[in-house]
Amino acid sequence: MLESSEFLTPAQIVVELDKYIIGQHEAKRHVAIALRNRWRRLRAAPEMRDEIVPNNILMIGSTGVGKTEIARRLAGISGSPFVKVEASKFTEVGYVGRDVESMVRDLVEQSVNMVKTRRKEEVKTRAAELVEEAILDILIPPVTGAPGVAKPALGFPTTTGSGEMPDSDSELNERTRERFREKIRNGELDDRKIEIQVQQGGGGISVMGGAPGGMDEASMAGIQDMLGSMMPKKTRKRKVTVAEARKLLFDEEAAKLIDMDEVKDEAVRHAENSGIIFIDEIDKVASKSSKGGGGPDVSREGVQRDLLPIVEGSAVSTKYGIVNTDHILFIAAGAFHVAKPSDLIPELQGRFPIRVELQSLTKDDFYQILKDPKNALTKQYEALLKAEDVELTFEDAALERLAEIAFEVNSEVENIGARRLHTVMSRLLNDILFDVPDKIGANARILIDRALVEERLNDMVRNRDLSQYIL
Repeated sequence: MLESSEFLTPAQIVVELDKYIIGQHEAKRHVAIALRNRWRRLRAAPEMRDEIVPNNILMIGSTGVGKTEIARRLAGISGSPFVKVEASKFTEVGYVGRDVESMVRDLVEQSVNMVKTRRKEEVKTRAAELVEEAILDILIPPVTGAPGVAKPALGFPTTTGSGEMPDSDSELNERTRERFREKIRNGELDDRKIEIQVQQGGGGISVMGGAPGGMDEASMAGIQDMLGSMMPKKTRKRKVTVAEARKLLFDEEAAKLIDMDEVKDEAVRHAENSGIIFIDEIDKVASKSSKGGGGPDVSREGVQRDLLPIVEGSAVSTKYGIVNTDHILFIAAGAFHVAKPSDLIPELQGRFPIRVELQSLTKDDFYQILKDPKNALTKQYEALLKAEDVELTFEDAALERLAEIAFEVNSEVENIGARRLHTVMSRLLNDILFDVPDKIGANARILIDRALVEERLNDMVRNRDLSQYIL
């Protein structure tokens, strides 16, 4: 857990975030401290470890300023299970819709996939050896020990390289297998068709009519998994190429080498101690009135009350076992244009002690976003056209003008932050993307300068009806 961040100080975590996110230094500092504190807790004295709880974070800021990206990149830095959910998609208990515990089940599912992927990488070499042997057994069946000289295998002669007859059929078989082993490794047999046995999918057991007796979804899933594991695995024959067989058999052999009980135990621990749940649109469930009454406000408050025990720390039943949420890091975010953070119920407010207000993006921020991040839009478009052997470059003056236009359009209509750059770049480059490769062939060089930006985008600022440009 937290292996990748073991030697990252808070300052180093901020440097990593700076590679992808422009500005928002206060928010980066808070999440960096939160991440480092998790590593510190795992190394604290055992008697204090369970007493140290995470400081959950509430991010306040308009859309497109980097709230989700900060949380997502933080999870990537730490190698933590991460799920993003929208608070507005949940309904309180008793109504049709997703219940809040499903976010924890999604987190554990993500954690299981991460652990399985890592375990599969660990057994990759051994699984590849077993697959190779399985394919050889199909091409050159092993000798059963019957006396006499073996028959020629797949057209190979029965003599050795020196012209002498082999001492036995097993020696011939082994020599032939070794020759075919080299051919498999060199890819010479990739197109040869062979017949293999593969497990059939879709053999799970389902219960019609929902979970009986008020049984929850996780318990029902657990019972179905148990019943499914008790049923014999169905297989069927498939005729595939050696290359396809290698892929199909690898998954089966790797699964046999992985202890799923260990995977589940590790995944649950990983989710409990390293998991990050990002709750977006938390302002959408904030009640704008503290007075009693009916309507949507009651439903919103119900969702908040259902969220409260999950964020405070509770035991959630999943198909992989009970998961305690005491040390999961929760990061909530919302624009809070209509509602205010104080409109959340007091108990929920108290579970998000760190509040960070993210700043609106400036023209200079837009310019930096276009130029500096590893995943900058300009670099994405350059990569797209490079796939067609077309070189795309941007002048600095063009980037400055693009930033100005995005800022101006955001000021005229609804401010959607950095997402406006997608609109602007699409408008600028759509004709070029359409003309490649029919009119603009390979090895072409395209320079985006300020004049081209003015020519293609000035009408976006002049036109009063900008609705067509709103994402």
